[in-house]
Amino acid sequence: MNCPYCMSATSTEQNKKTTLGYRMFRCRGCHHTFNERTNTPFNFLEYPTDLVLLVILWRLRYTLSLRDLAEMFLERGWVFTHEAVRDWETRFAPLLADQLRAKRRGQAGRSWFVDETYIKVHGKWWYLYRAIDRDGNLVDCMLSEKRNMEAAKCFFRQAVETVGHRPEQVTTDGHDSYPRAIRETLGSQVHHRCNPYLNNRLEQDHRGIKQRYYPMRGSGFLKSPVRGEKEESIQ
Repeated sequence: MNCPYCMSATSTEQNKKTTLGYRMFRCRGCHHTFNERTNTPFNFLEYPTDLVLLVILWRLRYTLSLRDLAEMFLERGWVFTHEAVRDWETRFAPLLADQLRAKRRGQAGRSWFVDETYIKVHGKWWYLYRAIDRDGNLVDCMLSEKRNMEAAKCFFRQAVETVGHRPEQVTTDGHDSYPRAIRETLGSQVHHRCNPYLNNRLEQDHRGIKQRYYPMRGSGFLKSPVRGEKEESIQ
């Protein structure tokens, strides 16, 4: 394992381990002692990394409150408060989302279904733009204060950057901004279908967001899991 301090590969594994069972190493170059979590966002946590990630996954995937998770893991022998769950969610959910977003690159289909829905953020209604492919896999999502041409263009540019390719076909509702936004950002060769009935699969897919959103009584701030981490964790 490379040393996180001097990046040297001349480190040797020690016989002892940390309290949580992580391996320890000593660098021959700078003589620092470190473990598997040194210089990572999970360093100095009092709980195993896989446990923390499981708590975050269950928090984002299911309609569980902070106290529900603390109680569920208490029955399994792990003692932490609901405030610890809140802190882990704030610190590590964005990291989880970035990893899942990176894995979507090149995986989305060529037929996209695009729509937007309302969610409340910090007491104010925002638009959540979302796109899925023909198989129901998430392409991308974006929060916007407004529902206009600039927001639609920004969303399509972000979606292409995320998945790494343009679609061959895009299905939307009858919103006036979409035809021009698709033409100017994706190209005139992309076939645009404007039919609310064809877009029903995305309307149904919004239910997953609403199911998770209502028990939270809205989102407290823009970088919360409502931004898309929940749906990415499902994919």
